[in-house]
Amino acid sequence: MNLLAFLIGIWEVARVLAAAHGPAPEFGPNQASFAACLAGLQQTARERDLPEALAADVLGALEFQPRVIELDRAQPEFRQSFSAYYRARVTDFRVRRGRELFARHRELLQRLTGRFGVPGHYLVAFWGLETNFGGYLGGLPTLDSLATLACDPRRGEFFTEELMTALKLVQREALAPDEMRGSWAGAMGHTQFMPSAYFEHAVDGDGDGRADLWNSTADALASAANYLAALGWRRGERWGREVRLPDGFPYGESGMDKARPLAEWADLGVMRADGGALPVANMEAALLVPMGHRGPAFLVYANFEVIMRWNRSQAYAIVVGRLADRIAGAGPLAAGLPDVETAPSRTQVETMQKRLERLGYDPGEADGVFGPTTRAALRDFQRASGLIADGYPDRSTLEALGVQPAGTGR
Repeated sequence: MNLLAFLIGIWEVARVLAAAHGPAPEFGPNQASFAACLAGLQQTARERDLPEALAADVLGALEFQPRVIELDRAQPEFRQSFSAYYRARVTDFRVRRGRELFARHRELLQRLTGRFGVPGHYLVAFWGLETNFGGYLGGLPTLDSLATLACDPRRGEFFTEELMTALKLVQREALAPDEMRGSWAGAMGHTQFMPSAYFEHAVDGDGDGRADLWNSTADALASAANYLAALGWRRGERWGREVRLPDGFPYGESGMDKARPLAEWADLGVMRADGGALPVANMEAALLVPMGHRGPAFLVYANFEVIMRWNRSQAYAIVVGRLADRIAGAGPLAAGLPDVETAPSRTQVETMQKRLERLGYDPGEADGVFGPTTRAALRDFQRASGLIADGYPDRSTLEALGVQPAGTGR
């Protein structure tokens, strides 16, 4: 058999096997394309005037990380509910350990509060959520991971910039490339900073002339405080608070886009979780009910939005605030959490959006993403159906829409 016939035979076998296993996965880099891409990244580094040692020796030694692509593509069909997300993160261990570390680092944290305006219990809460107080910093090689993602067309431009910034950090902070390890996406150190955040906001907290987020707790906490201050943290204000809502509360007033002065929330009958009156303060707040009328309710202030600039997740921001409260001495949630483990899947949400549209509501694009437009349409449907219009897709609501409510609870 000649070489051409042999290659055609191999191609035909591969084609048949691919057909048998379904459509090809989303395009991503492989070992061969990575080598070619790496040469391009080396040229980019030279064009950015990075030292030749970084362009040739450091970049040239990087290796393709297939696991990074697998993790980047991982999109679970079913997601944690807010209840499950909260319970997994605001744990007795984290509260106890957070209080111990808050006491141990009290002097440092007081200095950081004075300098940056961010109270120490928030810094410890971020630390606990990002790496379990430094217990797990991530095990994947940072530069290799960034290069792998830079060579992936999906977000190549973003990760190319992060990789170039990481190389600048190697130079500026005298970091050892082989010792730089973190998350699959390139987040680093006790506070899981991406290279751009590290480069712009990391500061020397222990006075040794370097900002080392892996090996210095003082550097990591000081950098977190500096970052939050740069994001707009308001000195002297809290993140928000759990509240109690009166019977018959108009849930259409909930959502980040419905902020109003605290006095107006008080006029609507909103109280502190313990039943006391809301504080008298010239502040605006938005109301969030992440599990609908059966779960806890929160009034959130401007610093909540600052937390969301760190991580664009309302659930994450609530958990940061509540863990900080617990570290500072607060008790558990007054309202408790519904026993619901999973949120509606993307498939369920997409089906729900299509049903709402057929019924004359406007849920936005049927993309499986449960955003504000879909939530508003769902509230309208609930109101018209005699259900509590909280915009939460609980079992009763999904059943009324004819959507199979697997795992959503009551």
